Amino acid sequence: MRNSLPLAAVLLGLPSCVLADHGDALLLGQQVITASRTGHSPVSIASSSLITRDEIERQQAGSVPELLQRLAGVSVTSNGGRGKSTSVSIRGTSDKHVLVLIDGVRVGSATSGSAALQSIPVEQIERIEIVRGPRSSLYGSEAMGGVIQIFTRRGGAEGFKPYFSVGAGSRSSYSGSAGVAGSHGNGWFNLGVASESTDGINARAYRSNEPRAFEPDADGYRELSAQLRAGYRFDNGLELDGSWLQSENHSDVDSRSKSGVTGRDAYSDGSLQALSGRARFSPLAFWDVTLQAGHSEDLSDNFRDGRFYSRFDTRRDSATWQNDFNFGEAQVLSLGMDYKKDRVDSSDDYAEDSRYNKGYFVQYQAAFGRHGVQAGLRRDKDEFFGAHDTGSLGYSFDLSDALTLTAAYGTAYRAPTFNDLYYPLTNGMEGNPDLQPEESESYEIGIRGSHGWGEWNINAYENQIEDLIVWGARPENVNVARIRGIETSVATVLAGWDVAANMTFMDPQDRSKANHGHLLQHRAKRQFNLDLDRQFGVIGLGASLYAASERFDKANNLESTRMPGYALVDLRSEYRFDEAWRLQVKLSNLFDRDYETIQTYEQPGRAVYFTVRYQAL
Repeated sequence: MRNSLPLAAVLLGLPSCVLADHGDALLLGQQVITASRTGHSPVSIASSSLITRDEIERQQAGSVPELLQRLAGVSVTSNGGRGKSTSVSIRGTSDKHVLVLIDGVRVGSATSGSAALQSIPVEQIERIEIVRGPRSSLYGSEAMGGVIQIFTRRGGAEGFKPYFSVGAGSRSSYSGSAGVAGSHGNGWFNLGVASESTDGINARAYRSNEPRAFEPDADGYRELSAQLRAGYRFDNGLELDGSWLQSENHSDVDSRSKSGVTGRDAYSDGSLQALSGRARFSPLAFWDVTLQAGHSEDLSDNFRDGRFYSRFDTRRDSATWQNDFNFGEAQVLSLGMDYKKDRVDSSDDYAEDSRYNKGYFVQYQAAFGRHGVQAGLRRDKDEFFGAHDTGSLGYSFDLSDALTLTAAYGTAYRAPTFNDLYYPLTNGMEGNPDLQPEESESYEIGIRGSHGWGEWNINAYENQIEDLIVWGARPENVNVARIRGIETSVATVLAGWDVAANMTFMDPQDRSKANHGHLLQHRAKRQFNLDLDRQFGVIGLGASLYAASERFDKANNLESTRMPGYALVDLRSEYRFDEAWRLQVKLSNLFDRDYETIQTYEQPGRAVYFTVRYQAL
């Protein structure tokens, strides 16, 4: 796994090798900690969602993008079936405007600017936290549309608890996972492996202007992953934990023809890694200190016509020092510093192949009776761009015990990628070292309710983005976008059925001169999700509906680039042999709907999957 095991052994060979206590000191309960970077937050203002391990298994989802697509404000586009390049958008921003973390460590490619969410194995995940809206005041670059943080599986009950799953389904799809988790005394651990393979579908439809690129074959996908997470809490209160996740994948693709290459027999070998070590202690009763070091890798080797074509390997080292001062239960002041360094190793010759960034942030959270406040400021110092300041302010007011009103304002930015700045001259295109960061300003107001019958919320927002980077012969800061939207969701129980529904209304307008008033490409104006689940003794039944309106493949919104809306229905069932054993069956795309999220790239039709799960009690 690309020489990563020695480094993993160093970080994880802390006292975490002594098994561990599952107390909530490191898990921090079920709070959505990503919104504030703190374990204890006296206020809840940000629009956020939490996907637990139980939810992952109940949905029988095959990938992280499939899980995320079911959330309000989140949309997904894909270049084909399982394992193909996938973009996840929050509130109409691009995938490059979404920060992705694994156990607190930034992941993603420093060249493309995107994270390979399709390559993060769902069997290795404990929970996923999603925060909608700008968070640059806490995290710096990229957090313009929101933040997605993935937490890997961790130890739990006392002793050693093995678990495994095996699955099979349509298109010669097979999967398997196995692991052991547990705790003893003050230590806890989880060790797991997982694999999957599928013949897949023909990812790319025939295109008359690129006939050489058409290859009517199934584009398969294979993945092998391993994960280790462990921690220990000393009697003096010092907590140490570490995590390591590695995913190796092989994906067959239908590639566009290039100069001197037909694009046939194309495939990519990729590797994603996230490694973290953390220490947490309290010098004084009201003062919590967190030190974290991380390393992530996004590696990709690409082949065309059966031979090597290109390599894009990026690596990131990071460190965080955070101080949380707790003034009772109602006030928290946080001061911290982040450091990261990106490095590029490519078959192409970049003018610059490394850069660093230092970030300094302060945040204040407080609850005063019915009022809540969350305010933050951050200054980032980029090696190339110099200083960049961002800020945020949130306010909440409890109208009653059941109703809360929220309002928020935030600024954010995204630094250009290495491709934007230094992509070597290829096929008449090259990077532009004079680019400036993209910037945004966002406003939001919301109301939520929690009642005996269930919960609901409504959020309205406007996000104005300037200096958007657009690629022509070379990239330029020329585009402007204004995105307005309303997100609604409700969860309740009707006639014994658990019901969860959400709807997104969005007006993602391109405000640049050339395409003023057009929809931003690949954005749908309306999305709807509905989940129904019910338990009948040992049998569980469920159904999901996802619907999206039309979208355009190009910024010019020509009729020829219009992609019609579509609706998908999935059915699922589960039979519990006993508390430890389960058989699951999922029927996806029940009506075998043909649809595209990116023009000419096919999406999977009807399919059925069977999974057997075991979890020791």
